Amino acid sequence: MKRVLITGASGGIGSAMAEEFDRDGYELVLHCHKNIEKLNDLKERLSKEPVLVSGDLSTEEGVNSVIEQAGDIDVLINNAGITRDGLLLMMKPESFDAVIAANLRSVYLMSRAVLRGMTKRRWGRIINLSSVSGIYGNAGQTNYAASKAGIIGFSKSLAKEVASRNVTVNCIAPGMVETEMTAALSDKAKEALLAQIPMKRMGHPEEIAYIASFLASEKASYITGSVIEADGGM
Repeated sequence: MKRVLITGASGGIGSAMAEEFDRDGYELVLHCHKNIEKLNDLKERLSKEPVLVSGDLSTEEGVNSVIEQAGDIDVLINNAGITRDGLLLMMKPESFDAVIAANLRSVYLMSRAVLRGMTKRRWGRIINLSSVSGIYGNAGQTNYAASKAGIIGFSKSLAKEVASRNVTVNCIAPGMVETEMTAALSDKAKEALLAQIPMKRMGHPEEIAYIASFLASEKASYITGSVIEADGGM
C-alpha cells in the first residue's frame, strides 16, 4: 500500500485530496501548520486512520520533524501555501519573503527530504500545486505569482533530474476554486472574476483532487515535467 503526504491538508483543496486518496486506498499522512482542529474534523470523514503531522515547512527543522513523523513517502503533494496580497509599491519585504518561504522554499525542502527514499525504491510521485497566477500573473500578487511561477520552473527542472529513477514531478495550476480564500471575496470581486472564466463558474476542490489522483497513478507514468491547468478555460 502506497503512502501519500499532503501538505496544507486542512484547507479546501487539501481536504478534498485527502478524501480522494482515501477512496483510492492510500495510507494518508496529513500536514497542517496550525489548524490541527480542522485536520481532526477531516479525520472523521476518512475510512482509515491518517497520520497527522504539523510543522513550519519553510524551515529545515520543521520539515525534518514532519518527515520523521511521516516515514517513507511514495507520493508527495506540496499543497501548502499562503497569500499576502498587495500592490508592489506598498508591499513590505517581510510580506514578499513570507510568501516565497511558505510557497516555494517549502517545496524545495519537502521534495529534497523525500527524494532519497523515492530514488532508492525507484518509484515516486511529486505533485506541486502552482496557480494560474504563476503562469499569467495577477495584479496585487507579485509575491504569490513569483512563488507559483518558481514552483513551475523548479518542477520542470527536478523532473529532468529524477526521471531515470521512475520518479515523476508535475504541477497542477488551479484557477478560481471554491475555498475559504475565495469565499472571503466581495460579490463584486467574484463577478469580475467569473466574467473572465468561459465556464462562468468557479472550480470545485474535488476537481483538483481528481487531477492529483490521476498524476499519482500508474496511468500517468509517462507524464513528468508537466503543468495541468484547471481554470475553466480562463
